[in-house]
Amino acid sequence: MAPKIVGLTGGIGSGKSMVASLFGAFGVHWIDADDVARQAVEPGTRALELIAEHFGHDILMSGGALNRAALRKLVFDNADERRWLEALIHPIIHADLERQLKPDDYNLPYVLLVSPLLFETVQHTMTERVIVIDSPESVQIQRTMARDNNPRDQVERIIAAQIPRQQRLEKADLIIDNGGTKDNVRQQVRDAHNALLVEFGH
Repeated sequence: MAPKIVGLTGGIGSGKSMVASLFGAFGVHWIDADDVARQAVEPGTRALELIAEHFGHDILMSGGALNRAALRKLVFDNADERRWLEALIHPIIHADLERQLKPDDYNLPYVLLVSPLLFETVQHTMTERVIVIDSPESVQIQRTMARDNNPRDQVERIIAAQIPRQQRLEKADLIIDNGGTKDNVRQQVRDAHNALLVEFGH
């Protein structure tokens, strides 16, 4: 029987990759939708050809790869362009996620779909349960500025384009508070993992 899909989401800079790796330490298979999205527009893909045709070849770097920073700025400054891009790549990402979330020789009853846009896209329809990582907005901004070298106003626009924090929390089946220490988060992950094993009858 295919494992259940549990969504793991949170705003930008909330610590999704760290929390996913903590689940991974318990043997949980996880797929990051951001990684799948990157694969969808690698050089040689039809999606990247269409993006270059639509936005102009200046959207590509000298080696032919997508200039993500330039594309991000374009789509966050223009809602119509963002919708065009989402209509192109979301179906590709959805199909790839479905394929990668079915690991071979897997003995746990659930897998994790890690996605910053779980609720903003149809990805939430793939999930049985959703875990939300919560972090104060000020912490999200600091982490993202440090990680991506983005200016504060751009990070704030990205946060504004995502589902509001309170709304995300209301949709959660489980919440992991990432405002404290890593040991504290690890304990919350252990508790969530055990609860999911019980729920899915492992």
